Amino acid sequence: MTAENYENENLEDKLQKVIYLLHKYKLVDGLVRLQDTPRPDLVESVIQKQNLASLQNMLDKLHPADIAYILEALPLDDRLIIWGLVKAEHDGEVLLEVSDAVRQTLIEDMNSKELVAAAEQLDADEIADLAPDLPSYVMEDVFRSLPMEEREHLRAAMSYPEDAVGALMDFDVITVREDVRIEVVLRYLRRLGELPDHTDQLFVVDRDEHLKGVLLLNQLLVSDPETAVVEVMKREMVKFHPDDKAEQATQAFERYDLVSASVVTPDGKLLGRVTVNAVIDFMRERADYEARNQAGLSEEEDLFAPIWKSVQNRWAWLAINLVTAFIASRVIGLFEDSIEKLVALAALMPIVAGVGGNSGNQTITMIVRAIALGQVNQDSTFKLITKEIGVSIVNGIVWGSVIGFIAYIIYQNAQLGLVLALAMLLNLLLAALVGVLIPLVRKQLGRDPALGSSVMITAVTDSGGFFIFLGLATLFLL
Repeated sequence: MTAENYENENLEDKLQKVIYLLHKYKLVDGLVRLQDTPRPDLVESVIQKQNLASLQNMLDKLHPADIAYILEALPLDDRLIIWGLVKAEHDGEVLLEVSDAVRQTLIEDMNSKELVAAAEQLDADEIADLAPDLPSYVMEDVFRSLPMEEREHLRAAMSYPEDAVGALMDFDVITVREDVRIEVVLRYLRRLGELPDHTDQLFVVDRDEHLKGVLLLNQLLVSDPETAVVEVMKREMVKFHPDDKAEQATQAFERYDLVSASVVTPDGKLLGRVTVNAVIDFMRERADYEARNQAGLSEEEDLFAPIWKSVQNRWAWLAINLVTAFIASRVIGLFEDSIEKLVALAALMPIVAGVGGNSGNQTITMIVRAIALGQVNQDSTFKLITKEIGVSIVNGIVWGSVIGFIAYIIYQNAQLGLVLALAMLLNLLLAALVGVLIPLVRKQLGRDPALGSSVMITAVTDSGGFFIFLGLATLFLL
């Protein structure tokens, strides 16, 4: 179902309407219980049915993705009230749209029959996306309820890792033979009634399902009905193997402006297709994952998760950060005598550390993105380091001179300004070197390059910046 079938209204406005109706429902519920009437249950029933009907009517008009957004924005108790009002035929689609953390709260509120019914509404590739969050006994029931062909598709989809093209694959494809006429293809499409979502081309296969080419829909519509498919089909096309990395698919879709592309076996047999919506979902999830990793979050977190669960998700990197902060404090402790003699050092040293940390985070962001796009290899590592050092030298000279001049104006001490400028330059060089090496080393070790990178670069530039600035000050000023 397309977005055009739903009311064209700002998503935030929809959320506020749901919150208002929900508040009204809960407010009336509390007032009715306080009333001393002979039949409070009857009054409550009539009023609350009206309120629930208003909520139900609004939810019925919303796209599953909009319902998912609303559920994620509500505290758990309110979320479950709204979830209970969602139409059963939308359950599966909504479960796919919500975040992993919120999905878990919804699944815990459903019994096995409801979960099986929700899964049965989905295609095999969509069930595979949902499968890791469903109890094993539910998946067994889902398997038994599916037709044999769908069952095989589901097994195939679940056999690929999350970062493989096979995990993004859609089995809902339309195939035609190359020896048939365009008129026959058009009649066949009319009998289908509707095309699968994001269909921009038909796949031309032989009797053994080997892919021979693609027939673009725009070419189909303008071609002579008596023309054979083989005369108008395209033999050059983008093809993927199910074991290819999903990042390769995202790069190809972006580069060639694809809507769909085929997935084939090594011997060229058509397995399915990848569509632009699956690629966009993967890119969004990947971006969220990298953002969490850079902040040191171990997993996706429900905004309204219990306090202890949120603490468990965040504590590891906070503990590491505490250790690095302690190290930085000890570095400062080494120069206590210098700070006592020249109090201005205490006011200026956070500038060196802060600018260095920001510069290092910029470098790490660039390198992590380049790694994700496959643009970094062993031959380019030295060039990357050289380039980032060059950028840091320019930034260090420019901004070090600026802050050094400001320090001179404030404290009337030219040597202090020069030391500050030199410390800024050296800390930016350190940030550039470490900013390149952290993600590259983690990649070589088989770890996620983005995981905790911002925490590590901040630790290095803080401790390094303090040591460089205070060390130079001790040597040249005292």
